[in-house]
Amino acid sequence: MFKILKGGRLFSPEDMGKKDILIAGSIIANIDENISPCQSFGELEVIDVKGKYVVPGFIDQHEHIIGGGGEGGFASRTPEVMLSDITSAGITTVVGCLGTDGTTRHMSSLLAKAMGLESEGISAYIYTGCYQLPTPTITGSVRDDIILIHKVLGAGEIAISDHRSAQPSKEDIKKLASEARVGGMLSGKAGVVHLHVGDGKEKLGMIFEIIEETEIPITQFTPTHINRNPNLLEDGIRFAKMGGIIDITSSVGPVGKEEKSIKPSRAIKYCIEMGVPVENITMSSDGNGSMPIFDEKGNFIGLTVAKPYSLYKEFKDLVFKEGLSLTDALKIITQNPAKSLKIYPKKGTLQKGSDADIVVLNEDLDIEYVFAKGRCMVKNKEIIVKGNFE
Repeated sequence: MFKILKGGRLFSPEDMGKKDILIAGSIIANIDENISPCQSFGELEVIDVKGKYVVPGFIDQHEHIIGGGGEGGFASRTPEVMLSDITSAGITTVVGCLGTDGTTRHMSSLLAKAMGLESEGISAYIYTGCYQLPTPTITGSVRDDIILIHKVLGAGEIAISDHRSAQPSKEDIKKLASEARVGGMLSGKAGVVHLHVGDGKEKLGMIFEIIEETEIPITQFTPTHINRNPNLLEDGIRFAKMGGIIDITSSVGPVGKEEKSIKPSRAIKYCIEMGVPVENITMSSDGNGSMPIFDEKGNFIGLTVAKPYSLYKEFKDLVFKEGLSLTDALKIITQNPAKSLKIYPKKGTLQKGSDADIVVLNEDLDIEYVFAKGRCMVKNKEIIVKGNFE
């Protein structure tokens, strides 16, 4: 019931110095310089984390939890994610989405998988919709899904500037954004529109026009895959410097000679060098989604599968290869997405009253412990809780 993480250096993600954390059930009950075991706690476990970094659990705001893909035919549909694929990467909160396929993948299945992952121990939310417009929903309305279904935080991933999109008009995106916005307002949620941005020449042009022409705030949109190519990255920098949040995809990176994408950690460092506040950058894995390869005519020629673990790998590279502080690197995968999704301070931080989503790292940033809502999922680098079918 009670756990004390003793003697670690806490990052909330701000550096708090040496502190102890008292976990009561699923909640952080106290943070102090010295929390002593008390007989009134009853059942109590004290975990020595001296010399370790104690940080918030990672948030992956874009993951294909029931699989994705299909661009190469039925045999190219990717499988559902397993619990330990998520927790072994330090991820304690995930947001599931559909992608290209809104026909053989269904919103009801996405919701059921999120609820299943929640039952297995982590926190899971979803977006309503997929690439296409009109986009599939559960209730028949984006607004109603956000208002009435607890797990639905916004709409996504809606495709723009991509040959696989529904080629939406500016009016289509305006209407969708307004529906999501009002749904968020009435339910107290973010109501964001999570935008898949492809390699098309329009890039974020349509979104800039909507922001200029309407009252819809820039924070209503979260464009992702911004590191897909250099031109899109420049559009993303402009978007972020206007006050928007851009999402870098950790599973995108140089694969072959023709690959145009930018290594995620390098893209983030470049954005910061170009004047983007670190608070306006997030990173997600696109985990379990397919990474189809198309030729210049749009023909499918190959496929790889994105991994949730890439989020953790690029986080380490931010610190060790790009020289970001641990605080700034953590913000990008904890506090920033939590604030954008309006699940902060329940998620994305270490403070009294927050969910006990905690990762313990050694000085090499290796994951030693993962706690999801107070339950230990990884212990001494070993996965100790697995999904029902692992």
